[in-house]
Parts: sequence; structure tokens; C-alpha cells
Amino acid sequence: MKKISFIFAASILMACTPSMKTPKEELAQRLKDLSSKGQIAYAHQDTYAYGHTWCVEDYENDPLDRSDVKDVCGQYPAMVGFDLGDIEHGVDKNLDGVPFGLMRKAALQHIARGGMVTFSWHPDNLVTGGDAWDVSSASVVKSILPGGEKNAEFRVWLQRAADFFESLGDVAVIFRPWHENLASWFWWGGKLCTPEEYQELYRMTWLYFTKERGLTNILWCYSPNGPISPEDYMSRYPGDEFVDILGTDIYEFVAPGEPVEASGARFAAEVKDMLSTLVALGTEHNKLICLSETGLEGIPDANWWCESLYPAIQGFPISYVLTWRNAWDKPGHFYGPWKGYAGEDDFKAFAAKEDIVLID
Repeated sequence: MKKISFIFAASILMACTPSMKTPKEELAQRLKDLSSKGQIAYAHQDTYAYGHTWCVEDYENDPLDRSDVKDVCGQYPAMVGFDLGDIEHGVDKNLDGVPFGLMRKAALQHIARGGMVTFSWHPDNLVTGGDAWDVSSASVVKSILPGGEKNAEFRVWLQRAADFFESLGDVAVIFRPWHENLASWFWWGGKLCTPEEYQELYRMTWLYFTKERGLTNILWCYSPNGPISPEDYMSRYPGDEFVDILGTDIYEFVAPGEPVEASGARFAAEVKDMLSTLVALGTEHNKLICLSETGLEGIPDANWWCESLYPAIQGFPISYVLTWRNAWDKPGHFYGPWKGYAGEDDFKAFAAKEDIVLID
């Protein structure tokens, strides 16, 4: 009888004891649980800020309850992506016109609904004054590293980005800085800096956020563009201490005159090859893996979701897949579903699959 009472009391104590996991550990565990169950969270960029034919104008009084994804299938995406581009200038809106106040409100609201949030950052070129895609100078990364002539200015940029994350409170989010770093379309890309300079840039960002600012609620995602070899993928890897998730960005592009079925087959093969690489590297380095950005602009294939994307990711232990934004001011620039587009039913079938996770 005493033994039974002791076990009962112990079980009550365990049930009443709060989790000892930090918000970051809880988010990581949630992503691990998804991948271990063979489930993939669907993510959509800027889903609360605007859609294919609409845009939030007064976010302070808007309930932020609309989403193109929800309009189509009745559910919010499991994860939402936002970009911090232009926050480095201390302005109110990002490079796509999304107010940072809206972004903060939507992120916290989505997390309260049970969702997850990921952030990228396309900062401008500090040397030329151009945007993130200005690759006219190969000295940018070197100039902003410690000892560089632009380091002090860049630290102000880091401060402003860190201020935003701090304003989110103690919730955990994913941060994916300096992405697509093997290509050369960003000023931190492959031909614009050495592997060592890139690694120092990533580590400097991590150290400022984590050690100087104490922002320990962030999961850090490293996401080169694919498809690339395992050797290329790891050539600029900053180190296990600085990375929680291994991701990759792969988009489908239809060549002039090419049938969409052919580009879809090529895309699926490239994604499978890259995800096979991530599975091996994730196992070796004990990291979560994801398809951090993907899509087909304008989605000319009405069966893209079930016949191109789904076969490419099915069976891989990725925790999430993110498709890019539906621009309200550019009719052909959309990567997610919207009410009335030709692939609406195909997306519904994709979202209804047992291994695809949204918020219902």
C-alpha cells in the first residue's frame, strides 16, 4: 500500500512539475517529433501580411486572420516565414513593404495558434548602398568583419536585427541568415568572399545574437542553395556549435519552350538528391533538416503540389518545407495557393495528405 501511494504521489508530482525545456529546446523537440513521425510541416512566406489579391493596410486593428492558404484549404500553414530586409536601416517596413509591427504581431499570434515562425534576412550592401543582390563589390564581407572599415556600421545593423528578435519575448523562432551562400547573387555569395570570410560572418552574427545579446531562443538554420555536392555544402559550414538545422533552397525553373512536366521531373530529381545529402549530413552532425525555400513562380503546372513537390519530399525526414510568397502587387509572382487559381484542388489534395501538417 505504501509503495502504491508513493508511486501515485510521484506521478502527481511529475504531472505538476513544469517542463524543464527552454523555448528553443521545445521548438527543436517539436521539429524532431515531426520528422520522426514522417510528418512535414508546410510553411508559407508572409502569409498573414498579404495574399495574391489583398494586403493588410491597418495591422493594428486587423485581426490578421486571413491567409491565402486558409482561404483555399481552411487551415493556416503550420509555419510562417518573414524577412527582416531593411530592418538594418531602422525603418518601419521591410523590403517588401511589410511593417515590422505587423510582422511581430503576426508571428506572436501564429505561435499562440500553435504554429511556428522562421525569419530570413536580405540586408543591403553596406559598401555600395545597393540591395542584397548588388554583387558589384567583392569586398563587402571582408569590410564588415572585425577589423574591417565597415565593422562598426555593421554592428549597428546587427543591433537593429537583434532588437527585433528581443521584442518577440521568450518565444522560440528559427533564424536563417546568409542563405544561398554557394551561389553569387547575394553580396555574401560564393564568388564575393572566401569560405573563411563567410564562416566568420556567420559566426560573428551568431556570437552577437547569442553571447552579447543573450538571444538564446533562436534555432539557427544554415541553408545553401542546391543542388550541390556534400563537399560543396560543407565548404562554408560555420560549425556544429553555430547551427541547429541544415536546410537548402531549391526552386523549379521552367526553361523557355520546356514542358512543365519535364521541369517538374528535373526539379523532383534535384530535390531528392539534395535531401539525400541532407539526411546523411544531418545524421552525421546530429542536426534537424528542412527544405528551407522552394517553389515554382506562377505555378503554371496545375498539378505541381501532388505531382512535383510531394513526390520530391515524400519519405524524407525533413521537419518543414517552405514555399515563397504570394505578392499582392505582382500578379504573376506567387508560390503558394490562392482562392481561384488553377491548382487549387491540387493543393487541397496535398494539404490533406497524412504526412503534410498544417494548423487545423
